[in-house]
Amino acid sequence: MTLQINEFSAAASKIDGLQIIQVKTVTDDRGTVRELYRSSSHSEILPNTINPWQQINLTRTKRGAVRGLHGEAMAKLVTVAHGSAFGAYVDTRADSRTLGAVVTVHLTPGVQVFVPQGVCNGFQALDDDTEYLYCFDNEWRPGMSGVALTPLDPELGIDWPIPIVLGNLEQVSEKDAKAPTLKEIIEAYHSPK
Repeated sequence: MTLQINEFSAAASKIDGLQIIQVKTVTDDRGTVRELYRSSSHSEILPNTINPWQQINLTRTKRGAVRGLHGEAMAKLVTVAHGSAFGAYVDTRADSRTLGAVVTVHLTPGVQVFVPQGVCNGFQALDDDTEYLYCFDNEWRPGMSGVALTPLDPELGIDWPIPIVLGNLEQVSEKDAKAPTLKEIIEAYHSPK
């Protein structure tokens, strides 16, 4: 029987606090076991300010569809359980030294991204029925503070792998398409209250 073990590892990104994680996987002739979360490993790289996971969501998304970009008042650990996705992350935190930074990650099962509070998270499904898994350290509730950013903002320089057809609601929701641009968000930070 063949056996392959890939150990847990993590790498920082150009967004403060955003970590790209390779989880431990064990593969043999029967298939693969992935450690989606192991407290002893993850706690070494995640900030000690996050709460235990309070909500876990799983979305199933059609190939080419985009969800996000959303930066609520919750830290997120995201990955794909099935299929693959093009993850996009934008720092929208007003007080961050990396405000405006964009990171993209090809997500496959076993690749995770830790997204700090206030960093926008979005993705495009690259396969039919891609399942995207979110672990949140706060429960989502209506009126929760946060930022929505349009994934169509050309100034972000995000090269979505599958072209986005404007007005195609099966690809991008109206709410996401009409969300503000990064420039509008930054201007709102500096406008008098």
